[in-house]
Amino acid sequence: MSSLVKLERTEGVAWLTLNRPEIMNALSFQTLQELRSHIATLAEDRATRVVLVCGSGQKSFCAGADLKERVGFTEEKTREFVALIGDTFTDLARLPQPTIAVMGGVAYGGGLELALACDMRIAAKGVKMGLTETSLAIIPGAGGTQRLPAVVGVARAKEMILAAQRIDADEALSMGLVNRVVGGESLRDSACELAEAIAACGPLAVRAAKAAIDVSQMGGELEERLLRERQLYLDEVLPSSDRLEALAAFREKRKPDFKGE
Repeated sequence: MSSLVKLERTEGVAWLTLNRPEIMNALSFQTLQELRSHIATLAEDRATRVVLVCGSGQKSFCAGADLKERVGFTEEKTREFVALIGDTFTDLARLPQPTIAVMGGVAYGGGLELALACDMRIAAKGVKMGLTETSLAIIPGAGGTQRLPAVVGVARAKEMILAAQRIDADEALSMGLVNRVVGGESLRDSACELAEAIAACGPLAVRAAKAAIDVSQMGGELEERLLRERQLYLDEVLPSSDRLEALAAFREKRKPDFKGE
């Protein structure tokens, strides 16, 4: 039996691939369970410096929940599913490594919520996306109502969600929803280029910088957020061997060899 979510790791970069191209990489109960298990594995993996999330095939990144499966759910089972998808995406957002959604096809509903749980998004030109749940008489229940406004602003997020809008990659780029739009044939190369640039930096520093940026999204007093930034600097990166290696490499005019220590 083939895996519904594939995990591939090489040279500091991991790929999580939704592997249901025949049904647009829709999210079933089992798919989410496998995805969450892989995320838990990566959370403990010090060798992985960047995580990329994609869908199999060229038609879909992820079309959202598997509605054929959902039709047979009782209300209790639906509650379990909503909790599972939300918790899975929260686990993804909390990964210490930077995450990149590689969107080669449509991303609707839970599919766009999956992409929003990643730190960055790269889309193929022409790709359509949207939080379309209100057209099905439900709401984005896996973080969409919280993460989309943080990226594009409250008014624009309300327009997209309340009207169940579908937008293309270029419009998503113009509002900052995606970081890059590239030709489909260049999508994987562009994602690898960004992942390799991140992986080449000090891994402890990258993790600490991600944590510090995430603190800025939690609200609270600026002084408290600045204190957390300073603590991450002093406690996580200042004592590291990588910091000394960077200084030595600068002095010796060579590339640093970071170990994540």
